[in-house]
Amino acid sequence: MGIIDDDIVAVREASDIVAVVTQYTQLKRVGRRFTGLCPFHSEKSPSFSVNGEQGLYYCFGCQAKGDIITFVREIEHLDFVGAVEMLAAKAGITLRYTDQNESESRKRRNQLVAAMEKAVDWYHERLMTGADAGAARGYLRSRGFTRDTVEAYRLGWAPDDWDQLVTALKLPDDIVKDSGLGFRNRRGRQQDSFRGRVLFPIFDVNGDPVAFGGRIMPGAEGPKYINSHETPIYTKSRVLYGLNWAKASIVRSDEVIICEGYTDVIAFAEAGLDRAVATCGTALTESHVQVLRKYAHRVVLAFDADSAGQAAAERFYEWERKFEIDVAVAALPRGVDPADLARTDPTALEAAVTGARPFLGFRLDRVLGAADLSTLEGRARGAEHALTVISEHPSDLVRDQYLMAVADRCRIDVARLREGVIGVQAAPRPTQGARRRDGEVARNDTRSGASSTRRQRDTPALEALRLAIHRRDEIIHLLDPCLFDDELYLAALDALTAHPNARNAIESVDPVTADLLQRAAVEDSEADPLDVVSRLVTEATRRAIADLDAAARQAPDPLPYAEITGWLSLRLMEMGEPATEPEAQERLLAWLRQRAVGEL
Repeated sequence: MGIIDDDIVAVREASDIVAVVTQYTQLKRVGRRFTGLCPFHSEKSPSFSVNGEQGLYYCFGCQAKGDIITFVREIEHLDFVGAVEMLAAKAGITLRYTDQNESESRKRRNQLVAAMEKAVDWYHERLMTGADAGAARGYLRSRGFTRDTVEAYRLGWAPDDWDQLVTALKLPDDIVKDSGLGFRNRRGRQQDSFRGRVLFPIFDVNGDPVAFGGRIMPGAEGPKYINSHETPIYTKSRVLYGLNWAKASIVRSDEVIICEGYTDVIAFAEAGLDRAVATCGTALTESHVQVLRKYAHRVVLAFDADSAGQAAAERFYEWERKFEIDVAVAALPRGVDPADLARTDPTALEAAVTGARPFLGFRLDRVLGAADLSTLEGRARGAEHALTVISEHPSDLVRDQYLMAVADRCRIDVARLREGVIGVQAAPRPTQGARRRDGEVARNDTRSGASSTRRQRDTPALEALRLAIHRRDEIIHLLDPCLFDDELYLAALDALTAHPNARNAIESVDPVTADLLQRAAVEDSEADPLDVVSRLVTEATRRAIADLDAAARQAPDPLPYAEITGWLSLRLMEMGEPATEPEAQERLLAWLRQRAVGEL
């Protein structure tokens, strides 16, 4: 199953990688390529390079690399099909699929998303201009929502009537039902799902509207919030409000803030903390964590995470172990709404997030903060409660660290506390250095790798590959395999010789060779092709002389080797003179070719 190959090729050719990349990081032209700060990892000096002609990118800091489809997949966290579809939509290309069922499924999804788009626009226009939406506009103003905010988040108003939306949109029954916008009532008439509520459109990670969250007006009867029921395009346990806007900031900071409500997400963003998301009327689930794990390692809970007690603790600790994340809790003042704090004291909100404590540390602070540590009895009771909390953690190493902290605060011998802890022994979690993101190599050693890469830049072999990519017609016919002694470079040369461009060559080779070609494709070369070939011949000859000298030392009669090395050395001397260089190079190249095929 997938997209027709011809359509994938058409999408690649129609897409401008420089234009796409500049939506995520600023690029500056340097010769034939573009450079900038890498959008995939934090850095202060530009190490990200783009070859606009070949449609390729490479980062010398973290080794991120690929073509425009790979870039969109990585930056937007999409699968291959999703990335192609996103680029196709921008290029105005209609895609065809290899599997009819897949084609029909995606067609159906597009129909439902299109219906949701119409509904979002209709509800938003009603909020902005409808006479019946005056109270809703006043309520939003009282909560600090400006017109710009309402427009940015496409907030809407559902009239307090039965069927105004479905009457206006005139959608078929199956679309109304499967999109969650309405239903058939007992009288057999279409009816709206939302009435008399301010609506917050819920978008999936790609920015497609898939559901609504509706807040009732103050003083009205009914639940404060209701959300769309689950549909073919909306699964509550996997969709997070605000992730479509926040994902870039989450990746950059390697941290996501989880709130309880839509207004919290908006307020956090306006306070400068644009990495906040919210669950959609449901508790935080493992599926949510699986989604977020693709973007960040650190999860900061911006709600009263202690209220669920031991059940929540067990889930959080299991998720930390299973998904290799860190769960922390923002130290928000008790009884203060995060959205209100974001507007009244954004500095305090930022401090609460910055100072977020690990979940166990947060719970212990709550327990010991409520204890009277000024008396012997109070310290004993506080320690007992603390032991209950500590024993919930699966790691004996983590437990012991907190036991020592409790012993210090409660002035109790740590050995006594250790005796009182009952917990399941667990293997230590992987260290930060061992962590890896989904589908990527751990990047802890990338700095040394980058330095190694930079040291290789001026080698004749790498210069030759750069020229073979950027100025193919000037050099490819001059590059003989006998001039390369490294199997990796030979494989790269073979691929470039066999394919018309670097992209096709990269797709045909193993990952290591592809990495080398990717790197070469985003580096300019101002070298003279003839000079590079001359350097290759010189280096290959010197390697041959070294091999012959080694063989001579082991041979019964070293004279034949001496004669050959003498002849080669003479030719190298001639290579240093402009008048004799062309002929000397030609003779050496002929000798190297014969040696390579075993004729010498």
